[in-house]
Amino acid sequence: MLFRINILLLVLLFTSFSSANNINQFKDSFSSQVKKQLKAYNIPGGAYAIVQNDTIISMKTFGHTDKAKSQQVDYNTVFRLASVSKTFAATVTTMLAQEQLLNLSDPITKYVPSFSLATDGAAQKIQLKHLLSHSSGLMPNAYDNLLHENWTMDKIIGRFDRITPICQPEKCYGYQNIAYGLLEPAIEGSQNKSYAKLLQDRIFTPLNMTNASIGIDVYKKKQNTAKPHILRKRVKTGRKDAQGRDIRQYVWRTVEVAPDYYKVAPAAGVNASISDLAKWLIANLGHKPEVLSPSLLAELTTPRIRTKKDLRRRFWRGHLTDAHYGYGWRIYQLEGHPIVYHSGWVAGFRADIGYSPDLDIGFAIVINAESNAINKISSQFWLQASSVFDKKLAKRTKS
Repeated sequence: MLFRINILLLVLLFTSFSSANNINQFKDSFSSQVKKQLKAYNIPGGAYAIVQNDTIISMKTFGHTDKAKSQQVDYNTVFRLASVSKTFAATVTTMLAQEQLLNLSDPITKYVPSFSLATDGAAQKIQLKHLLSHSSGLMPNAYDNLLHENWTMDKIIGRFDRITPICQPEKCYGYQNIAYGLLEPAIEGSQNKSYAKLLQDRIFTPLNMTNASIGIDVYKKKQNTAKPHILRKRVKTGRKDAQGRDIRQYVWRTVEVAPDYYKVAPAAGVNASISDLAKWLIANLGHKPEVLSPSLLAELTTPRIRTKKDLRRRFWRGHLTDAHYGYGWRIYQLEGHPIVYHSGWVAGFRADIGYSPDLDIGFAIVINAESNAINKISSQFWLQASSVFDKKLAKRTKS
Protein backbone atom coordinates (compact mmCIF):
# COMPACT_ATOMS: atom_id res chain seq x y z
CA MET A 1 0.00 0.00 0.00
CA LEU A 2 2.81 2.39 0.95
CA PHE A 3 4.60 1.48 -2.29
CA ARG A 4 1.50 2.45 -4.33
CA ILE A 5 1.22 5.78 -2.52
CA ASN A 6 4.88 6.55 -3.19
CA ILE A 7 4.47 5.70 -6.87
CA LEU A 8 1.40 7.92 -7.08
CA LEU A 9 3.26 10.80 -5.44
CA LEU A 10 6.15 10.37 -7.87
CA VAL A 11 3.76 10.41 -10.85
CA LEU A 12 2.05 13.54 -9.57
CA LEU A 13 5.41 15.22 -8.93
CA PHE A 14 6.68 14.30 -12.40
CA THR A 15 3.45 15.49 -14.05
CA SER A 16 3.60 18.80 -12.16
CA PHE A 17 7.28 19.28 -13.05
CA SER A 18 6.66 18.39 -16.69
CA SER A 19 3.71 20.79 -16.92
CA ALA A 20 5.68 23.63 -15.31
CA ASN A 21 8.57 22.95 -17.67
CA ASN A 22 6.26 23.10 -20.70
CA ILE A 23 4.83 26.41 -19.52
CA ASN A 24 8.28 27.90 -18.95
CA GLN A 25 9.38 26.79 -22.41
CA PHE A 26 6.23 28.33 -23.88
CA LYS A 27 6.82 31.64 -22.07
CA ASP A 28 10.40 31.87 -23.36
CA SER A 29 9.42 30.92 -26.89
CA PHE A 30 6.48 33.31 -26.97
CA SER A 31 8.58 36.21 -25.69
CA SER A 32 10.99 35.64 -28.58
CA GLN A 33 8.10 35.55 -31.05
CA VAL A 34 6.70 38.86 -29.79
CA LYS A 35 10.10 40.53 -29.88
CA LYS A 36 10.59 39.31 -33.46
CA GLN A 37 7.17 40.57 -34.59
CA LEU A 38 7.59 44.01 -33.02
CA LYS A 39 11.05 44.32 -34.59
CA ALA A 40 9.74 43.25 -38.01
CA TYR A 41 7.15 46.04 -37.93
CA ASN A 42 9.58 48.51 -36.31
CA ILE A 43 7.02 49.23 -33.56
CA PRO A 44 8.35 51.84 -31.10
CA GLY A 45 7.10 50.19 -27.92
CA GLY A 46 4.77 47.70 -26.32
CA ALA A 47 4.10 45.38 -23.41
CA TYR A 48 2.24 42.17 -22.69
CA ALA A 49 1.14 40.13 -19.70
CA ILE A 50 0.14 36.50 -19.20
CA VAL A 51 -1.85 35.50 -16.13
CA GLN A 52 -2.69 32.03 -14.82
CA ASN A 53 -5.18 31.56 -12.00
CA ASP A 54 -4.61 34.58 -9.73
CA THR A 55 -0.95 35.09 -10.69
CA ILE A 56 0.95 37.09 -13.28
CA ILE A 57 3.25 34.43 -14.74
CA SER A 58 4.88 36.62 -17.37
CA MET A 59 5.05 40.35 -18.04
CA LYS A 60 7.36 41.80 -20.67
CA THR A 61 8.03 45.26 -22.04
CA PHE A 62 9.64 46.25 -25.32
CA GLY A 63 11.08 49.41 -26.80
CA HIS A 64 10.29 53.00 -25.95
CA THR A 65 7.42 55.38 -25.36
CA ASP A 66 8.26 57.18 -28.62
CA LYS A 67 10.41 56.69 -31.70
CA ALA A 68 12.93 59.20 -30.34
CA LYS A 69 13.64 56.61 -27.61
CA SER A 70 13.36 59.23 -24.88
CA GLN A 71 11.99 56.77 -22.30
CA GLN A 72 11.76 52.98 -22.07
CA VAL A 73 8.38 51.32 -21.74
CA ASP A 74 7.93 49.76 -18.29
CA TYR A 75 5.16 47.95 -16.44
CA ASN A 76 3.56 51.25 -15.45
CA THR A 77 3.68 53.01 -18.82
CA VAL A 78 0.15 54.13 -19.71
CA PHE A 79 -1.37 53.34 -23.11
CA ARG A 80 -4.76 54.15 -24.57
CA LEU A 81 -6.98 51.07 -24.52
CA ALA A 82 -9.39 52.25 -27.24
CA SER A 83 -12.31 49.80 -27.55
CA VAL A 84 -11.02 47.58 -24.74
CA SER A 85 -12.71 50.37 -22.72
CA LYS A 86 -16.05 48.73 -23.58
CA THR A 87 -15.25 45.88 -21.19
CA PHE A 88 -15.21 48.36 -18.30
CA ALA A 89 -18.37 50.20 -19.39
CA ALA A 90 -20.31 46.96 -19.72
CA THR A 91 -19.10 45.81 -16.32
CA VAL A 92 -20.23 48.88 -14.37
CA THR A 93 -23.53 49.07 -16.29
CA THR A 94 -24.31 45.44 -15.48
CA MET A 95 -23.23 46.01 -11.87
CA LEU A 96 -25.77 48.81 -11.55
CA ALA A 97 -28.45 46.62 -13.12
CA GLN A 98 -27.78 43.78 -10.69
CA GLU A 99 -28.07 46.31 -7.87
CA GLN A 100 -31.40 47.44 -9.39
CA LEU A 101 -30.18 51.01 -9.87
CA LEU A 102 -31.11 50.72 -13.53
CA ASN A 103 -32.74 48.13 -15.77
CA LEU A 104 -31.02 46.78 -18.86
CA SER A 105 -34.46 46.73 -20.51
CA ASP A 106 -34.74 50.51 -20.08
CA PRO A 107 -35.05 52.30 -23.44
CA ILE A 108 -32.11 54.60 -24.09
CA THR A 109 -34.63 57.43 -24.57
CA LYS A 110 -35.26 57.29 -20.83
CA TYR A 111 -31.78 58.73 -20.31
CA VAL A 112 -31.29 60.55 -23.64
CA PRO A 113 -34.74 61.95 -24.52
CA SER A 114 -33.36 63.76 -27.57
CA PHE A 115 -32.31 60.49 -29.22
CA SER A 116 -34.52 59.71 -32.20
CA LEU A 117 -34.39 57.78 -35.49
CA ALA A 118 -35.97 58.27 -38.91
CA THR A 119 -38.49 55.47 -38.28
CA ASP A 120 -41.25 56.42 -35.86
CA GLY A 121 -40.95 54.59 -32.56
CA ALA A 122 -37.67 52.89 -33.47
CA ALA A 123 -35.55 54.80 -30.94
CA GLN A 124 -37.85 53.75 -28.09
CA LYS A 125 -37.23 50.08 -28.95
CA ILE A 126 -33.48 50.32 -28.35
CA GLN A 127 -32.69 49.26 -24.80
CA LEU A 128 -29.50 49.45 -22.73
CA LYS A 129 -28.87 45.74 -23.28
CA HIS A 130 -28.91 46.32 -27.04
CA LEU A 131 -26.19 48.97 -26.72
CA LEU A 132 -24.11 46.65 -24.53
CA SER A 133 -24.27 43.84 -27.11
CA HIS A 134 -24.16 45.92 -30.34
CA SER A 135 -27.57 44.53 -31.28
CA SER A 136 -29.40 47.87 -31.56
CA GLY A 137 -30.25 47.42 -35.23
CA LEU A 138 -28.29 50.54 -36.24
CA MET A 139 -25.90 50.54 -39.17
CA PRO A 140 -22.35 49.68 -38.03
CA ASN A 141 -20.20 52.52 -36.68
CA ALA A 142 -23.00 55.04 -37.06
CA TYR A 143 -21.55 58.55 -37.44
CA ASP A 144 -18.09 57.63 -36.13
CA ASN A 145 -16.72 59.94 -38.83
CA LEU A 146 -18.24 62.95 -37.04
CA LEU A 147 -16.03 62.34 -34.01
CA HIS A 148 -13.13 63.57 -36.15
CA GLU A 149 -14.99 66.74 -37.17
CA ASN A 150 -14.87 68.46 -33.79
CA TRP A 151 -18.63 68.03 -33.34
CA THR A 152 -20.08 67.93 -29.85
CA MET A 153 -21.86 64.77 -28.75
CA ASP A 154 -25.18 66.63 -28.57
CA LYS A 155 -24.79 67.71 -32.18
CA ILE A 156 -23.86 64.18 -33.32
CA ILE A 157 -26.80 62.64 -31.47
CA GLY A 158 -29.06 65.13 -33.23
CA ARG A 159 -28.05 63.56 -36.55
CA PHE A 160 -29.44 60.14 -35.64
CA ASP A 161 -32.92 61.24 -36.68
CA ARG A 162 -31.71 60.67 -40.27
CA ILE A 163 -30.91 56.99 -39.67
CA THR A 164 -33.28 54.17 -40.53
CA PRO A 165 -32.46 50.96 -38.60
CA ILE A 166 -31.22 48.06 -40.70
CA CYS A 167 -33.04 45.52 -38.51
CA GLN A 168 -35.06 45.18 -35.32
CA PRO A 169 -33.08 45.15 -32.04
CA GLU A 170 -31.49 41.75 -31.25
CA LYS A 171 -31.87 40.62 -34.88
CA CYS A 172 -28.49 41.69 -36.29
CA TYR A 173 -25.03 42.76 -35.15
CA GLY A 174 -23.75 46.28 -35.79
CA TYR A 175 -20.67 47.50 -33.92
CA GLN A 176 -21.06 50.97 -32.41
CA ASN A 177 -18.96 53.64 -30.72
CA ILE A 178 -21.19 56.70 -30.47
CA ALA A 179 -24.21 54.59 -29.50
CA TYR A 180 -22.04 52.83 -26.91
CA GLY A 181 -21.21 56.27 -25.56
CA LEU A 182 -24.89 56.72 -24.73
CA LEU A 183 -24.34 54.37 -21.81
CA GLU A 184 -22.65 57.24 -19.97
CA PRO A 185 -25.82 59.32 -19.36
CA ALA A 186 -27.63 56.12 -18.33
CA ILE A 187 -24.90 55.24 -15.84
CA GLU A 188 -24.73 58.76 -14.45
CA GLY A 189 -28.51 59.13 -14.39
CA SER A 190 -28.92 56.00 -12.27
CA GLN A 191 -26.80 57.18 -9.33
CA ASN A 192 -24.97 60.29 -8.12
CA LYS A 193 -21.44 59.72 -9.44
CA SER A 194 -19.78 60.61 -12.71
CA TYR A 195 -18.80 57.76 -15.00
CA ALA A 196 -15.11 58.38 -14.28
CA LYS A 197 -15.66 58.42 -10.50
CA LEU A 198 -17.75 55.25 -10.66
CA LEU A 199 -15.03 53.39 -12.57
CA GLN A 200 -12.46 54.60 -10.06
CA ASP A 201 -14.51 53.57 -7.03
CA ARG A 202 -15.91 50.28 -8.31
CA ILE A 203 -13.04 48.91 -10.44
CA PHE A 204 -9.74 50.80 -10.51
CA THR A 205 -9.28 51.31 -6.75
CA PRO A 206 -10.58 47.90 -5.55
CA LEU A 207 -8.36 46.10 -8.08
CA ASN A 208 -5.37 48.35 -7.33
CA MET A 209 -5.19 49.47 -10.97
CA THR A 210 -3.04 52.41 -9.94
CA ASN A 211 -2.28 53.74 -13.44
CA ALA A 212 -5.79 53.46 -14.88
CA SER A 213 -7.90 56.52 -15.66
CA ILE A 214 -10.52 58.00 -17.96
CA GLY A 215 -10.09 60.84 -20.44
CA ILE A 216 -7.56 62.88 -22.34
CA ASP A 217 -6.90 65.44 -19.60
CA VAL A 218 -5.68 62.79 -17.15
CA TYR A 219 -3.63 61.16 -19.89
CA LYS A 220 -1.83 64.40 -20.72
CA LYS A 221 -1.00 65.05 -17.07
CA LYS A 222 0.70 61.69 -16.55
CA GLN A 223 4.47 61.54 -17.00
CA ASN A 224 4.91 57.89 -17.98
CA THR A 225 2.75 57.63 -21.10
CA ALA A 226 3.25 55.99 -24.47
CA LYS A 227 3.07 58.35 -27.43
CA PRO A 228 0.90 57.44 -30.42
CA HIS A 229 2.44 56.60 -33.80
CA ILE A 230 0.82 56.41 -37.21
CA LEU A 231 2.35 54.84 -40.31
CA ARG A 232 4.22 57.32 -42.47
CA LYS A 233 5.53 54.97 -45.16
CA ARG A 234 7.00 51.56 -45.91
CA VAL A 235 10.48 51.62 -47.42
CA LYS A 236 12.02 48.83 -49.51
CA THR A 237 15.04 47.26 -47.83
CA GLY A 238 16.36 45.45 -50.89
CA ARG A 239 15.81 42.11 -49.18
CA LYS A 240 13.29 39.36 -49.98
CA ASP A 241 11.33 37.04 -47.72
CA ALA A 242 11.03 33.26 -48.15
CA GLN A 243 8.22 33.76 -50.68
CA GLY A 244 10.28 36.19 -52.74
CA ARG A 245 8.34 39.28 -51.66
CA ASP A 246 10.00 42.61 -50.91
CA ILE A 247 10.78 43.15 -47.24
CA ARG A 248 9.84 46.70 -46.29
CA GLN A 249 10.75 48.77 -43.26
CA TYR A 250 7.88 50.47 -41.48
CA VAL A 251 8.47 54.15 -40.78
CA TRP A 252 6.28 55.61 -38.02
CA ARG A 253 5.45 59.21 -37.18
CA THR A 254 4.86 60.38 -33.62
CA VAL A 255 1.62 62.35 -33.29
CA GLU A 256 -0.36 64.06 -30.57
CA VAL A 257 -3.03 62.15 -28.67
CA ALA A 258 -6.31 62.70 -30.52
CA PRO A 259 -9.36 63.83 -28.50
CA ASP A 260 -12.04 62.42 -30.83
CA TYR A 261 -12.81 58.99 -29.34
CA TYR A 262 -12.38 60.30 -25.81
CA LYS A 263 -15.78 61.94 -26.40
CA VAL A 264 -17.35 58.49 -26.10
CA ALA A 265 -15.74 57.44 -22.82
CA PRO A 266 -17.63 54.12 -22.41
CA ALA A 267 -16.54 53.13 -25.91
CA ALA A 268 -12.90 54.23 -25.93
CA GLY A 269 -11.96 56.44 -22.98
CA VAL A 270 -9.85 54.26 -20.66
CA ASN A 271 -6.09 54.65 -20.21
CA ALA A 272 -4.08 51.94 -18.44
CA SER A 273 -0.73 50.17 -18.12
CA ILE A 274 0.04 46.53 -18.76
CA SER A 275 0.21 45.89 -15.00
CA ASP A 276 -3.33 47.29 -14.72
CA LEU A 277 -4.57 44.98 -17.47
CA ALA A 278 -3.03 41.97 -15.75
CA LYS A 279 -5.08 42.78 -12.65
CA TRP A 280 -8.19 43.25 -14.81
CA LEU A 281 -7.66 39.80 -16.31
CA ILE A 282 -7.26 38.14 -12.91
CA ALA A 283 -10.52 39.72 -11.75
CA ASN A 284 -12.38 38.63 -14.88
CA LEU A 285 -11.09 35.09 -14.42
CA GLY A 286 -13.08 35.08 -11.20
CA HIS A 287 -10.29 35.52 -8.67
CA LYS A 288 -11.61 38.79 -7.24
CA PRO A 289 -15.23 37.83 -6.46
CA GLU A 290 -15.56 40.67 -3.97
CA VAL A 291 -15.18 43.07 -6.93
CA LEU A 292 -16.56 41.07 -9.88
CA SER A 293 -19.07 38.52 -8.65
CA PRO A 294 -19.61 35.15 -10.38
CA SER A 295 -23.14 36.20 -11.39
CA LEU A 296 -21.80 39.43 -12.90
CA LEU A 297 -19.15 37.59 -14.93
CA ALA A 298 -21.72 35.06 -16.12
CA GLU A 299 -24.05 37.81 -17.33
CA LEU A 300 -21.26 39.69 -19.12
CA THR A 301 -20.06 36.61 -20.99
CA THR A 302 -23.39 35.13 -22.04
CA PRO A 303 -23.48 35.14 -25.88
CA ARG A 304 -26.09 37.68 -27.05
CA ILE A 305 -25.65 38.13 -30.80
CA ARG A 306 -23.72 36.09 -33.38
CA THR A 307 -20.79 37.83 -35.13
CA LYS A 308 -20.21 35.77 -38.27
CA LYS A 309 -17.58 38.11 -39.75
CA ASP A 310 -15.26 37.38 -36.83
CA LEU A 311 -14.92 33.83 -38.14
CA ARG A 312 -13.06 35.30 -41.14
CA ARG A 313 -10.66 37.50 -39.17
CA ARG A 314 -7.12 37.37 -40.46
CA PHE A 315 -4.86 35.07 -38.40
CA TRP A 316 -7.93 33.70 -36.57
CA ARG A 317 -9.89 32.20 -39.46
CA GLY A 318 -9.78 28.46 -39.72
CA HIS A 319 -9.41 28.21 -35.94
CA LEU A 320 -12.60 29.86 -34.69
CA THR A 321 -15.67 27.65 -34.77
CA ASP A 322 -18.14 30.21 -33.41
CA ALA A 323 -18.23 33.88 -32.44
CA HIS A 324 -20.68 36.04 -30.50
CA TYR A 325 -20.79 39.34 -28.65
CA GLY A 326 -21.89 39.39 -25.01
CA TYR A 327 -21.96 42.54 -22.90
CA GLY A 328 -18.73 44.39 -23.67
CA TRP A 329 -16.85 41.23 -24.63
CA ARG A 330 -16.54 39.02 -27.69
CA ILE A 331 -16.98 35.32 -27.02
CA TYR A 332 -15.01 33.05 -29.34
CA GLN A 333 -14.82 29.28 -29.58
CA LEU A 334 -11.22 28.37 -30.41
CA GLU A 335 -9.79 24.86 -30.48
CA GLY A 336 -12.59 23.67 -28.20
CA HIS A 337 -12.16 26.48 -25.66
CA PRO A 338 -14.20 29.63 -25.08
CA ILE A 339 -12.07 32.77 -25.34
CA VAL A 340 -13.52 35.99 -23.92
CA TYR A 341 -11.83 38.71 -25.93
CA HIS A 342 -11.73 42.31 -27.09
CA SER A 343 -9.47 44.45 -29.22
CA GLY A 344 -8.97 48.20 -29.44
CA TRP A 345 -7.73 50.63 -32.06
CA VAL A 346 -7.52 54.41 -32.05
CA ALA A 347 -5.07 56.74 -33.78
CA GLY A 348 -1.57 55.57 -32.86
CA PHE A 349 -2.52 52.75 -30.47
CA ARG A 350 -3.60 49.11 -30.52
CA ALA A 351 -4.66 46.89 -27.62
CA ASP A 352 -5.81 43.27 -27.26
CA ILE A 353 -7.09 41.43 -24.20
CA GLY A 354 -8.62 38.02 -23.64
CA TYR A 355 -9.05 35.18 -21.20
CA SER A 356 -10.15 31.56 -21.14
CA PRO A 357 -12.32 30.60 -18.15
CA ASP A 358 -11.78 26.86 -18.53
CA LEU A 359 -8.00 27.13 -19.05
CA ASP A 360 -7.86 29.81 -16.32
CA ILE A 361 -5.40 31.95 -18.26
CA GLY A 362 -5.45 35.46 -19.70
CA PHE A 363 -3.39 37.54 -22.09
CA ALA A 364 -3.16 41.28 -22.80
CA ILE A 365 -0.93 43.29 -25.10
CA VAL A 366 -0.60 47.02 -25.86
CA ILE A 367 1.49 48.81 -28.50
CA ASN A 368 1.94 52.45 -29.43
CA ALA A 369 1.53 52.06 -33.20
CA GLU A 370 -1.34 51.23 -35.57
CA SER A 371 -0.07 47.81 -36.58
CA ASN A 372 -1.92 44.61 -37.37
CA ALA A 373 1.03 42.75 -35.87
CA ILE A 374 -1.03 42.70 -32.68
CA ASN A 375 -3.65 40.45 -34.33
CA LYS A 376 -0.96 37.98 -35.31
CA ILE A 377 0.59 38.00 -31.83
CA SER A 378 -2.75 37.51 -30.05
CA SER A 379 -3.89 34.69 -32.31
CA GLN A 380 -0.49 32.99 -31.96
CA PHE A 381 -0.77 33.19 -28.20
CA TRP A 382 -4.19 31.57 -28.05
CA LEU A 383 -3.42 28.87 -30.59
CA GLN A 384 -0.28 27.85 -28.70
CA ALA A 385 -1.63 28.37 -25.18
CA SER A 386 -4.76 26.32 -25.82
CA SER A 387 -2.59 23.20 -26.01
CA VAL A 388 0.07 24.12 -23.42
CA PHE A 389 -2.46 24.96 -20.69
CA ASP A 390 -5.04 22.30 -21.59
CA LYS A 391 -4.61 19.76 -18.77
CA LYS A 392 -6.86 17.18 -20.44
CA LEU A 393 -4.87 17.38 -23.67
CA ALA A 394 -1.61 17.18 -21.74
CA LYS A 395 -2.79 13.99 -20.03
CA ARG A 396 -3.83 12.44 -23.36
CA THR A 397 -0.44 13.34 -24.87
CA LYS A 398 1.46 11.70 -21.99
CA SER A 399 -0.62 8.54 -22.13
